[in-house]
Order: sequence, then structure tokens, then C-alpha cells
Amino acid sequence: MADFDPEKFEDKYANYFPELQQAYKNAFNRMNDQYDSELVHAIDQQVLNESEPFYDGNGEFTIELPDNPYGRLSGIVVEQDRFEELLEIHVGEIETELERIFEFQ
Repeated sequence: MADFDPEKFEDKYANYFPELQQAYKNAFNRMNDQYDSELVHAIDQQVLNESEPFYDGNGEFTIELPDNPYGRLSGIVVEQDRFEELLEIHVGEIETELERIFEFQ
């Protein structure tokens, strides 16, 4: 159980780094089990590695993505619609994991 303090989340990498790592890892594992693992790895390594979580209040988080996520992909061919669909699901999984880890669910 991680005690959550919204003010401490402003400096999240100093105060909540293990929890953030766990949330991203849990989301990745779930995605990797259910979807195209090559695409899941590409999204994880080439897009989500530059993402940043924010606490919105009321137990909800959002993930800010880097600019042009589709353009960041290399070494894999995927239609943009399929990429965006899987990225949206993956981001939702991370947000859900953050809510679970910080016991808002």
C-alpha cells in the first residue's frame, strides 16, 4: 500500500518512482499477454518511455504522451488506426494501475 499525497506527486519521480514503475510494468504485462507483443513492446519502448503521468484529482490520473506518438515508431509496420487503438488501451491500463496502486479503486 502506498500512501498517496497529491502534493508529493508533483515530484513524482523522487517520491513515487517504485509505484510508477510498478504501474507501467503491470500495464505492460497485461497488454503483452493480450495483444500483439511486438507492437506492445514498440509502444512501451518508443512512446510510453517518454510519457508522463499526472494526478488530476478525485483519484484519477492521466498520461501525457510525447508529440507525434505514431511518428516515433521505428522497426515495426502497423496501420496508424491499429497503433492508436492499442496505445489508447495501453494508456488506459496504466491509468487504471495507478489508481489501483494508490488505492483509489
